[in-house]
Amino acid sequence: MNELTYSEEELVLLLRNKDQQAFSYLYDNYSAVLNGTILRMVDDTGLAEDILQEAFVKIWHNFSSYDPSKGRLFTWMINLTRNLTIDTMRSKGYKKQRLISSDENSVGNLTDNNRAAEKQDSLGLKQQIALLKPELKNLIELAYFQGYTQEEIAQETAIPLGTVKSRLRKAILELRKIVE
Repeated sequence: MNELTYSEEELVLLLRNKDQQAFSYLYDNYSAVLNGTILRMVDDTGLAEDILQEAFVKIWHNFSSYDPSKGRLFTWMINLTRNLTIDTMRSKGYKKQRLISSDENSVGNLTDNNRAAEKQDSLGLKQQIALLKPELKNLIELAYFQGYTQEEIAQETAIPLGTVKSRLRKAILELRKIVE
């Protein structure tokens, strides 16, 4: 069987034209990483699968809003997925469901999901983040793996909001250097 591969530019062009084969390729190659991101933020495999499905529907329907000059396709998709997960976690339905589920179930699911998320870190992001200074590493963990907003990070860490923003920007720039 011949496995197709696309450059990012080819993939973007095909997705703009609503090419279903390109979308299947996108799902096959990125769903595990996006699911791992979701699993780091929620403690329910079923909910994570629902969010992943909704994320890909949103990617398909809103692809025209992707602007390659503002960043890579993967970055846009992970931010879209992360924001969707945060919105879901803040929703009333999610909060009610969390109140209903027992503590025993939540602990069991959290342990299983963390293992699944670790297995799906196919980009090796955890290893690259480990190379950052501890204060930058902590901010990245809170923002991108635990779903905190910048304001919530400022409150949680007692660091001024402007400093949080500056340090997150610095951390992302340093990660970009590490990845390149």
